[in-house]
Parts: sequence; structure tokens; C-alpha cells
Amino acid sequence: MEKVKKIPLYLQLVKALETKIRETMSPNQKLQSERELIQAYDVSRMTVRLALQDLEKRGVIYKKQGKGTFVSEIVEPACDLSTAYSFTEQMKRIGKDPQTKILSFRKIPLDTYLAKDMGMEVGEEAWELERLRLADGLEMMLERSYLPYKEFSTLTKSMLEKKPLYDIFAEDFKQTIRVAEEEFYASVAMEMESDLLKISLGSAVLHLQRKTYTDKNQLIEYTFSIARADQFRYRISHLRQGDKT
Repeated sequence: MEKVKKIPLYLQLVKALETKIRETMSPNQKLQSERELIQAYDVSRMTVRLALQDLEKRGVIYKKQGKGTFVSEIVEPACDLSTAYSFTEQMKRIGKDPQTKILSFRKIPLDTYLAKDMGMEVGEEAWELERLRLADGLEMMLERSYLPYKEFSTLTKSMLEKKPLYDIFAEDFKQTIRVAEEEFYASVAMEMESDLLKISLGSAVLHLQRKTYTDKNQLIEYTFSIARADQFRYRISHLRQGDKT
């Protein structure tokens, strides 16, 4: 790597590594170790670590504890938030094998915050469902969903283990989804999130909040998600109404 005095050395390494990744490497391919990078580019360990931190924050690479650093799948098609989003359907669409681990499933009384956001009464019952979503064995997203108990009183963990939630809505409860509203913002992984998603503490993540409504304009799902920023890109389609200027 040719060194330029006016540009910080770690930024020069960032550019060199990103060029190599974009032009010669494939998604999920393992990057050289810190020691190998030090030798290959004739730089210090601190320079390598700063460069890798920069690339990880921008979603170019990701780390797997005990296994090393890998190229992100940032070239994959973006998830389109203009339609009712299904993790399972989206992963299948881009050629991945989706898996879901149910972390907990229980009935709870709604507190003031949840009741207000769900348009229900404080103390009304809801199902709380926590899931870890994976694709090709890689941890991708944590989800906590709330479903009105009165609409899904016969829902069981066994049902959730057999097929996707949206399929259960349609096939077992005859609910037709009309729209899903979703908001998201960037953040960093806390201890629990980093442990479950197998990413470094402080890694970039996306927080998402989704409300799903039926064709009768009834809210049937309220979900909070934390997704790995190195594995997700989102696309939103804005349709112009009319021809006003």
C-alpha cells in the first residue's frame, strides 16, 4: 500500500481494504486476520484495528466471535418497506434459508405504553413473542411482537414453530393484512443484543418498529426489532400523489 502523508494511515488502509473487498471478495468470505493485515500492508496493529472498526461501522464487514472478520452482504437486494414486510419471504426471495428460534412466548397484561400504541385498554391481554431470526445459520435480527390475545386466543407455540406468523394470520385466523407501517433508526448493540446476534458490543444495528393492520383497519401485530446493520439495507418507494408542484 502506497502511503500518503496528508491522509491518516488508517483511512488509507480503509480505502485499500474496501477496494479489495468490492473488487475481489464475495459476501461472507473471511478477511485476513489482524496479524496478516499488519504484515501485508506494513502498518501497526492500532492502524489495522481502527480501519476494521471503520469498515464495520459502515457495514462493509462483520465479526463473528471466535471465528474472525467477514465480508458483509451489502450487495444483496434491499428490503422494501412499501409492502407488508415478512422476514421469511424476504430471505427466500434473495435465495437464503430463513430460520426462527422462539426465545419466549407468553400471555401478558398490557401496560400503559403498549396499550396506548396498540389502541387497547391498560390490562388487556396480549401475546408477547420473542424470536431470533437467522438466514443460512447467521443471526440476523431480534424481534419482540405483541398480538391482541382476544384475536388469537388459540395461538400456540407449536403453531409458531411450524410456519411463519403471517401465514398463521392468513391460514389459521383468516386475517387479511392490508398495510404494515414501519419506522426505523440507527443505534448500537447493547450487551444482550450483541450476545444473541453474535456481534461485537457497540456494533451498528437498526431499530425497527412495525404496526400491522388488517383490511378492517385493525391492528393485529406490534413488533420491535433489532437488526444487524451489516446485513440489512432497506428501500422505501415513495409514490407521488397527483401532479402538484
